Amino acid sequence: MTLLSYILAPLAIVLIIVGFAMLGRAAWKMMRTVQLGAPDPTRNGPVGPRLKRVLIESLGHTRMLKWGIVGVAHWFVMVGFGALVLTLVEAVGETFYPDYELPIIGHWALWGLFVEFIALTTILGIGTLIVVRQRNHPRVAERKSRFVGSNFAQAYFVESVIATIGVCIFLIRGFKDANGLLPYPVWAAPISHALGAVLPASLAAISVVAFVKVLVSMVWAIVIARNLTMGIAWHRFTAFFNIYFKREPDGAVALGALKPMMSGGEVLNLEEADPETDTFGAGKVEDFSWKGWLDFNTCTECGRCQSQCPAWNTGKALSPKIVMLQLRDHAFAKAPYLAAGGGKDAEGNETGTAEQLAKVPAAALLEAERPLVAGADLDGVIDPSVLWDCTTCGACVEQCPVDIEQVDHIVDMRRYQVMIESEFPTELGGLFKNLENKGNPWGQNNRDRMDWAKGLDFDVPVVQGELDDETEYLFWVGCAGAFEDKARKTTRAVAELLHMAGVTFAVLGTEETCTGDPARRAGNEFLFQMMAQQNVEVINAAFGERTRRKVVVSCAHCFNTLLNEYPSLGGEYEVVHHTQLLNRLVRDKKLVAVAPVDRAVGSKTGTVTYHDPCYLGRHNGVYTPPRELIEATGATLAEMPRNSARSFCCGAGGARMWMEEKTGKRINLERVDEALSVLPDGGDGKIITGCPFCSIMLNDGITNRQGTGQASDTTETMDVARMLLASMKGTTA
Repeated sequence: MTLLSYILAPLAIVLIIVGFAMLGRAAWKMMRTVQLGAPDPTRNGPVGPRLKRVLIESLGHTRMLKWGIVGVAHWFVMVGFGALVLTLVEAVGETFYPDYELPIIGHWALWGLFVEFIALTTILGIGTLIVVRQRNHPRVAERKSRFVGSNFAQAYFVESVIATIGVCIFLIRGFKDANGLLPYPVWAAPISHALGAVLPASLAAISVVAFVKVLVSMVWAIVIARNLTMGIAWHRFTAFFNIYFKREPDGAVALGALKPMMSGGEVLNLEEADPETDTFGAGKVEDFSWKGWLDFNTCTECGRCQSQCPAWNTGKALSPKIVMLQLRDHAFAKAPYLAAGGGKDAEGNETGTAEQLAKVPAAALLEAERPLVAGADLDGVIDPSVLWDCTTCGACVEQCPVDIEQVDHIVDMRRYQVMIESEFPTELGGLFKNLENKGNPWGQNNRDRMDWAKGLDFDVPVVQGELDDETEYLFWVGCAGAFEDKARKTTRAVAELLHMAGVTFAVLGTEETCTGDPARRAGNEFLFQMMAQQNVEVINAAFGERTRRKVVVSCAHCFNTLLNEYPSLGGEYEVVHHTQLLNRLVRDKKLVAVAPVDRAVGSKTGTVTYHDPCYLGRHNGVYTPPRELIEATGATLAEMPRNSARSFCCGAGGARMWMEEKTGKRINLERVDEALSVLPDGGDGKIITGCPFCSIMLNDGITNRQGTGQASDTTETMDVARMLLASMKGTTA
C-alpha cells in the first residue's frame, strides 16, 4: 500500500459503512412510515403468482417497453444498477491495492466482457434518458410536457450519479490497462483497452478514480437516505414491492372493478357501518391503506400517467402524477404526528394525548391540520377541482410502470366527500336524485323503457318470472339504450342482428334499472350498492336455477359493472359486449355483410375511424372485435393517433357526463378534432364506437365543430352494430 492508499482506503471504508448504514436505517423508517396507512390484508397472497409478476414486469420490463426506446434505455440502466454492484466492491479493494481483482471471477474474460457491456449500455441508457428529459422539458411546451411537476434537481442528481459511475468503471479499467494490470483480452474489454492506449501509466490514478466511484455511490446513498420522498431514486427499491402487492394477484392492472370500500382491513358492510367508527373512503391521508402510501412513495415522477390523462391534456388542473406527489409529501410530513399516536375522531377532536404529542415537530403538527380535500384558501392537500376532473378512464393506471392505483385513490377521496362531507359538484345532486327516484340518470319514466322496441317487425320477449329454456341470452339494454335517441337506434340494431342470426334473447323491460356505475364512480357507494343489489336480485330471479347465465350488453359501462363489480354482490354472469357477440356471429357466418360500404356509412370513400370506449378497451381489453366487425363491412379504417390502450377518453366516464367542463378545452372536442384529422375531406366518414356514452359525447363535439365549419355535415357517430346492420340490409345507417 502507498501513502495515498492509506488515506483513500480508510475513507472508502468509512463511506461504505456510513452510506449503507444510513440507507438501511432509511429503508426501515420508510417501512414503518408506510405501515401508518390503514390495514389491507388482501395484498398478501398468493405468493407464487405475485413473485412471477414481479419477475415478468421487472426483468421483462413489460410496462416500460410500451415506450419503445425509453423502455430499452431504462432496462439497461436498471440492469446496470444491480449487475454492477460488484464493481463497487472492486473499487473499495482498488483504493487499497491498484491491482486488486475480485476473488475467483475477477480475472475471467467473460466477467470482463460482461462488465464492459453493461457499463457501456448503462452509460448509453442514461444518456438516452437524459436526452429524452431535455427534449421534453417543460421549458419548451409546458402543458404538453409529462415532466411538469417533476423535481428536476433530483432527476439531474440521479442521472449524474449513474453517468459518473459508468465513466469511472471505464477509467479504472483504462488506467489498469495503461499499467499492464487489466487481465482481459482485447475482445473482452475493447473500450478499456482503447482508453488504456491513451491514458498515462499511473497506479495512483486507479485508486483515485476508484475512490471517486465509492464517494459518488455513497453520496447517492446518503442523499436518498436523507430524502425519503425522493421517488425518482427510491423507486428502484420500492417498485419491486409495489408490483408484488398490486391489487390483482394475477398481474392485471387495477382497472375494471373499483377497489371496495374498506374499514379496519375489512370490506365495509354499508348496512352495518357506523360513521362514528368506520372509515368511508379517504377523508384523511391515514385512511388510505399502507399500499396507498407505498404507491405514493413509489411514484418515479416519470409523468407517463400525466401524458395520457385527458384532463391534463385539455388544460384541467388534474395530473395523476402531481396528485400522487402531493399525497406523498403530505403523508410523510404528517407521519411523525401519526406515529406518535395523533389523530382525529369523527367530530374532528384530537385523540392523541398532550404527552404523546409533546415531541412531535411543529411542522408535523401543522401538516396534521391540513384538510385532505379543500381549496387553497383552506390549505387543502388536494383541490376539489382536481378531484372531480377525473374521468376514471384508467389511462394513468394502464401506463404506470410501477403499478400505482391512481383511480382507486381518487374514487376513495370522492367517496368521503360525497358520503360524509356531502361536498360534490351541484350537477351530481340531480344525478343522484334521478338514480334514486327514477332508476336512471336522465330521470325518465321507467314505463318508457321498452319504447325502443316499437316498430320492430318481430316481438322482443320480456322476462316474465324466469327465462324460458329456449332463451340463450338476457339482453341488458341499459339506460342510454332505453332512453337516449341515438342509443335507441343501437339497441334496435343489436336486437335486429340477434334476431337475424337466430340468437334467442329476452329483456327485463321495466324491471331493469341503472347498474349504478355513475353513482359508484362519483363516490356514492351507498347508492351504487342499493341499485346493484336490486339488479342482482332481479337478474338472478330471471335466470332461476340456470348454471350458465349469459348476458349481452350494449353499453361499455354496464358491461364493466355487470362483468367486474356484480360478482362481489352475488351476481356471477357470463357477460359479453355486443361487439364480441356480433363478431362471433360474423365469424360463424350467421351474419354476412353484403351491401356497398359507402351506403352503409353514408360517405363517398367508405372511410371510418374507431374510438375505443375506455370501459370496453382499457378497462376490459376488448380492442379486436369492434375492428373486425368494421373490417367485415368492407369499410376503410383510419386509426386515430391515440388508439387501443392509448385511446383518448370521450370525457363521459367517472360521472363526468353529468358535470360541466369549466376549465380548458372540452375533452370531447379534443377527441373529435383528432377523429376529424384522420377522416378525408373534412370529416367525410363516420366515427364508430361501441358505447352510448361515447356516442353522445362525440356527437355533441361534432355538432360543435359543424357549427364552426370544421366538420362536414355528414359527419356523425355510429355504433358498430348500426354499421353492420346497414351493410347487411343495404341501407344507410
